[in-house]
This record gives sequence, C-alpha cells and structure tokens, in this order.
Amino acid sequence: MPAAADRAAAIDEVAETLLPRASRLTRLLLRAGSRALTRGEAGLLATLTARPHRITELAETETLAQPTVTQLVDRLQRRGLVERSRDPGDGRVVLVSLTPRGRDALERLRAENRALLRRHVETLPDEDVAALLDATAVLGRLIDAVQAEGR
Repeated sequence: MPAAADRAAAIDEVAETLLPRASRLTRLLLRAGSRALTRGEAGLLATLTARPHRITELAETETLAQPTVTQLVDRLQRRGLVERSRDPGDGRVVLVSLTPRGRDALERLRAENRALLRRHVETLPDEDVAALLDATAVLGRLIDAVQAEGR
C-alpha cells in the first residue's frame, strides 16, 4: 500500500477508536474508584474550575440537556459542592460556581484516578510507556487545535 493510503487508514483508525477507547478508560477508572462522583458530576465540576457558568453554558459545554444539568447542579448543591449566586453584572442571571468542598472532591477523584492509572501503566513495557507519553503530547496538541476551531 502507498504511504498516503497507510496514512489515510491510520487516520481512519484513530478517528474511529480514539474517543470510544478514551471514554471506556474513563468509565473503567471511575467504576474502579470510590464512586464519590458520577462521570457527569465530575465533568461539571471540572468545567467550573475555570470560572462560574450559567446553567445554559454548562449544558452546552457538557453536551447535556438543560433540565439534566439543573438536576446535576441541584444534587451537587445539596452536597455543598457547588453554589448558585446572582451575576454581579446582571442580577437576573444565576451563576453556578465551585465551592472549596467541590474543588476538594474533584481533586480527590483526580488523584484517585491518577493512582489507578499509574498502577496499570507501571505494568506496561518501557516502549508502551514511551508511546503513551508521546500520545499525551499529541493529544494536547489535538485538543488545542479542536478548541481553536471552536472559537
């Protein structure tokens, strides 16, 4: 096969398998952990680490329906992980922000996931660890490119 065909086949393979495999790994790590936060809760808290958001922004960012996000926020607020407040620039707007308790819960989950992942990566041969290290750099550049396109 010519090099261009090999490249096209490789691109197709990445496009078909990257997201499902990354998603599956995330689900497996969350399932193996303490389950203190659901995947949706963790995603929402992670989004709020940058800044407070409106419910509509959260729904768009998390690709969830607005009523689903409202329920998530209600549940997280009852647990003291997020809080609602009025936007100082427009008192009609309600913003959702991360509380210190929410930040701590998210960091505990992230630390737990890192430890679980580290434990499994340690069992891989050196070549696989090097390949994963390279892949994380490539993923970072891919994320930057996708984000730049979305602006």
